[in-house]
Parts: sequence; structure tokens; C-alpha cells
Amino acid sequence: MKRYVAELIGTFVLIFGGLGAALFEGSKIGYLGVSLAFGIALLAMVYAVGPISGCHLNPAVTLGAALAGRLRWADVVPYWIAQIVGAIAACGALVLIFQSGTSGSGAASMVGLANGFGDHSPSGAAAGFGTVSAFAVEAIMTFVLVFTVLGATALRASAGFAGIAIGLALALGNLVSIPITNASINPARSIGPAVYAQGWAFEQLWLFVAAPFVGAIVAALLYRSVEERLEPTPA
Repeated sequence: MKRYVAELIGTFVLIFGGLGAALFEGSKIGYLGVSLAFGIALLAMVYAVGPISGCHLNPAVTLGAALAGRLRWADVVPYWIAQIVGAIAACGALVLIFQSGTSGSGAASMVGLANGFGDHSPSGAAAGFGTVSAFAVEAIMTFVLVFTVLGATALRASAGFAGIAIGLALALGNLVSIPITNASINPARSIGPAVYAQGWAFEQLWLFVAAPFVGAIVAALLYRSVEERLEPTPA
């Protein structure tokens, strides 16, 4: 239970920090600032909750970890539930803060943070970022994140530096995908705003669950095929 609570808290911080920066300061800090906010939040949580739960904070990372033999399959669904609840709670807190501090609608604020493609791509329909573009970028950047997580947390990895690599991988993923899809790379990150925004955000949610899972599966299988196995200790 402690691991599940740690995942809930960590996901709350990740989503609140990343989407909070986008909601309240996005026009000033731009894509780079929002990307760094997500990366810094994840970096901090790697050291805060990593020793407890492994700091997945992302259903796709959890799936990748299970496929790579880093997590018991019995923990997968509880991890997913904790992550999704944490994301929904974080978005609920942002809605409350937004409504209390402005005259705007909290639900409307979540529309701007939702992930979308086609007509709802941040670059607009004219940019041509439809289903294929969105699926590809989400799957590829999730692959990069999950592959980095598995490599940075391997037994032979440099101790103490995993958080830096993982945080930078998420920041990179956001930099590439924000103009295309508003950057998911994490089904929980997409589910949180969609719960409040409803409408098209909910209709397009399938892609932001399926694509990260595909990326995670490929990353886990490829990593298992190339990782250097530890030699058994001589008797």
C-alpha cells in the first residue's frame, strides 16, 4: 500500500507542477519552460518516491517495467489506479485554483491542457498533425522515456544519477510533442484533464492511452534484448 500511495503522491506532483506551469505561466515561459517544469517535477520525484515505488508516475512506464521484469504483474493495475487518481486530483486542484483566482471556468482551463490531434492539435488543423502524426510522436517519445528509465535504473547504471537522465528524457519528449499533441507521453497525464474537459478531449483520449503503451512495449522488449546481463558471481 505504501508503494501505491507513493505513486499517487508522485503523480500528483508531476501533473500539478507540469500542467500548473502551462496553465498559469505558459504564455510567458513557452514550450521550453513547460517542458522543463515536467522534467524538473519528475526529477524531484525520482529522489522523493523512487526508493519507495520506483517512481513510475505513468501507466506506460509501469507496463514497461513489468515487461522488463522490474515489477510484479500483480502490482500493475494498482499502480495504474494510483497514478490515474493522482492525475485527476492534480487537475482538480488546478481547476479549484483557477476558478478561485479568475472569473473563468475551471473546465475551460482543462480544455487548453488536454491532449489532442487534428483540429485540436496546438498547431491547428492546417499543420496537418492528424492521427498518424500524433500516434507516431507519442509512441516514439514514450519509447525514449521508458528506454531511458530502464537503462538509468539498471544494476550497472551510475548510482544516484537516474533522476537527471529520466527528467531530461521527459523534458525532451515534451519539447518535441507539445506542438503536435500538447505532449502526453503518459496516459494518466491525458486522463486527468479529459475528465474535466469532456467533449473532444474524451473522444480523442484513446490515442493517448494506446500510443504510449505501444511505445512502452517496444522499449521494454528492445531493452531486454540488448541489456548486458550480469555475470553470476563465481563460487
